[in-house]
Amino acid sequence: MVNVDTAGAAPARAGGTGHAAGEQQTRVRFALVGTGSRSEMYVRAIVGQHADVAELVALSDLNPGRVQYYQDLAGELSGGKAAPLATFEPHRLAEFIAESDIDRVIITTPDYTHADLIVTALEAGADVVVEKPLTIDADGCRRITEAVSKTGRNVVVTFNYRYSPRNSALKEIIQSGVLGKVTSVDFSWMLDTVHGADYFRRWHREKANSGGLLIHKASHHFDLVNWWIDDVPVRVFASGGLKFYGDRNAAERGLGSRPERGTPGPATGEGAAGTGDPFVLDLRDDEKLRALYYENEHYDGYRRDQDVFTAGITIEDNLAVVVDYDGGPTLSYSLNAHSPWEGYRVAVNGTDGRAELEVVERAAVRRSTDKKVVVDPSATPVEEDDAVRRNGERLVVQRHWESAYEVPIINGEGGHGGGDLLLLSDLFNGPGEDPLGRPSGYLDGLRSVSVGIAGNESLATSLPVRIQDLNLGADLRRGR
Repeated sequence: MVNVDTAGAAPARAGGTGHAAGEQQTRVRFALVGTGSRSEMYVRAIVGQHADVAELVALSDLNPGRVQYYQDLAGELSGGKAAPLATFEPHRLAEFIAESDIDRVIITTPDYTHADLIVTALEAGADVVVEKPLTIDADGCRRITEAVSKTGRNVVVTFNYRYSPRNSALKEIIQSGVLGKVTSVDFSWMLDTVHGADYFRRWHREKANSGGLLIHKASHHFDLVNWWIDDVPVRVFASGGLKFYGDRNAAERGLGSRPERGTPGPATGEGAAGTGDPFVLDLRDDEKLRALYYENEHYDGYRRDQDVFTAGITIEDNLAVVVDYDGGPTLSYSLNAHSPWEGYRVAVNGTDGRAELEVVERAAVRRSTDKKVVVDPSATPVEEDDAVRRNGERLVVQRHWESAYEVPIINGEGGHGGGDLLLLSDLFNGPGEDPLGRPSGYLDGLRSVSVGIAGNESLATSLPVRIQDLNLGADLRRGR
């Protein structure tokens, strides 16, 4: 049986055998399901830098226009030398895995579809790489857990934040023991009025699709804490609500009637573009968004640019969570999705001292600028001219009865300080020895969403929730 906790391991060909010394290694065959924005990282990696060990066999999505977008990109990256990729509809996943000898399936679809696709792929004989979150509810966790147990196949949840040098540096500090035994963590995450607002334009705005920001976004953050302190969450209490976005909040602030979308619709021409409204997204201003979404919405009616102050938003934009851990520490976590700046602050308290990490990814969002506004400044670094708050990061450690000192952080090339490239290397080449334990496995994905699932239950009941009472199908303490 395959070890379900083996993170990032590059599997042998399905039904095949290992290779003796001197034999040519067969490339791992991948199918990618979901052709939204996040898919580009994987297409570029497989067709480009990791083409020696990986082969992209097929693309799948309900929207044929987006499939064609990545079909064209793959052809461009191969210099026009490769044959067109196979395509199939998502409901044919099991059949396609069997008939095309697929080793691994990459899933980058909306969150609510993850459980179905993961279970289907595992039972059809393929391993899975899935974008966070693993799934959005307890039932999905139980189904995935059962499929992993039954098939013995591998599921990897791609937590690229672990690989960001600043987060790895904090892990090193905690792991070194310089802080003593960790007693508590304070963690505040600020999403600004560009990046934060974007979750309220897309399918994420409905909790049935995304599980809300406690799952879709914060599963990244909860995984960081679980990994930093090497502990397992056991009890959660959450509070929060929709306090800024949505039609009711807009009415309270007297914003008046608004078009339902930012870009003029192909059919009606209605849209808020050109009004100077800083919350408006005009898909035509970004070549990728225009080509990937605007030009293909006639296939499925999906609007990537919905107004953030319309009705129908069921997720929260302000959240506060308290998490108790098995080993004793307590996490105090908050998320704000309408901050004037973007970044995060973490403080780790221990019996011997304290570490503080502050990250400013965008110092300010201004109403008017000559520069193209980057939606996610963590993935695409931006430079801001602000006399008070400056982009950058700082990790400070101070032991009891000693002066503070700053820990240097060395970033690499690419998104998340070079973290994306490190993640992809582990994903396609198999993880080597890593004293920080950055490669993430199936249980890591389960532990991260367990906090959000319990948090959503707490929001609904106004009561603390013990994670074991959720019956997620696995002992989260296993493997520690």
